[in-house]
Amino acid sequence: MKIEHVCINAIDIERMKDFYCRLFSFVPNEKYHNDKTGWENYFLSTDSGARLELLSKKGMPLQKKERDSSGFVHIAISLGSKEEVDKTIKKAEEEGCEILSLGRVTGDGYYEASFLDIEGNMVEITI
Repeated sequence: MKIEHVCINAIDIERMKDFYCRLFSFVPNEKYHNDKTGWENYFLSTDSGARLELLSKKGMPLQKKERDSSGFVHIAISLGSKEEVDKTIKKAEEEGCEILSLGRVTGDGYYEASFLDIEGNMVEITI
């Protein structure tokens, strides 16, 4: 089994697409729009086969996100090296993202950093 994709409901789908493509070199498909429901989406792909879906609809309310609440907390993206983690957290900071932790070795031995994307979703980057 593998997780095929993760979906983020986005307030500004174009801005989110551009952000994730810049930071992680995702490749977007052509945007899909459902005229009946108003929903639109992009699938952002990687060489590894993992995909990130961005989904949006006009008038969607911004969900309050709390790190210590139940439910999905973050997406983790493996970048393959300590240098890529450090480079990407610096890029996230330059994009104006709130940095939660700089590159560090966690208690369970992972090298990781984390930040909130431009809509407040937690992203963890690791080796």
